[in-house]
Amino acid sequence: MGEGNFLNLLKTTGYTLGPVGLSNQNNTLSHGTLVTSATTILAFKYKGGVLVAGDRRATAGTTVMYDRADKVIDIDSHAVMAIAGVPATAFEMARVLEHSFKYYRRSQLQELSLEGKVRALSRLLKDNIPMAIQGIGAVAPIFAAYDPKIKEGRIYFYDILGAEFEGVEFATSGSGSPGIRGVLHYQNKWEERPVSALPQKEAVILALRLLETAAEFDAATGGVKKSANVFPIIKTINDAGVQEIPLDVLNRLYEEQVVGSHV
Repeated sequence: MGEGNFLNLLKTTGYTLGPVGLSNQNNTLSHGTLVTSATTILAFKYKGGVLVAGDRRATAGTTVMYDRADKVIDIDSHAVMAIAGVPATAFEMARVLEHSFKYYRRSQLQELSLEGKVRALSRLLKDNIPMAIQGIGAVAPIFAAYDPKIKEGRIYFYDILGAEFEGVEFATSGSGSPGIRGVLHYQNKWEERPVSALPQKEAVILALRLLETAAEFDAATGGVKKSANVFPIIKTINDAGVQEIPLDVLNRLYEEQVVGSHV
């Protein structure tokens, strides 16, 4: 077992990632119940850091299971994992990652490198391949972190088999992602300023507009519900660490720049 490797330590006690006893057809459990799925997530660089956001809806087939899912999960003080796919598997991966980084820090008396963190998530996804190829435990996450070596935010996205890719400027995942990926490409290529040049306030406004656009055209993506105080989860990562945009700020910006915008 490699020093500081928490996942190897877990495996010596018989730990196996993911649920057991599932069938291999139609995204269902063995008794025919549809598996819950979560979308949509996005991340992009802005002036000073990285913004990561996700809508709040979780669905099972055509049924809305939950409209308050937190799809952007803190892993440590300077890294988050955003989830698209089966929440049960994704939340377990996030917990394992969080404890893995803590275990390494305490056993090795130093922080795990960003490259090591990125590979750790890739390894979890590879261990989950049996569930992913059956369609009952697939997860396609985004991992975003602030890299102290280069003093810059970095974004990584993954396929369900564990292949990792670095998003130079942005990354999206989930059923609502194709449309918002197109918007981000347009912003970077033809708008006056690329996304990475936006100050934080404008970056948050863009994220709200992107998720509202996704909700308009994708039934699995949840929109804002002001009456129930349901807004997207939006977090920023910079040299100060991970910070969540407060609900009152989201409410005000949504009212002024999304609902009341004439752009």
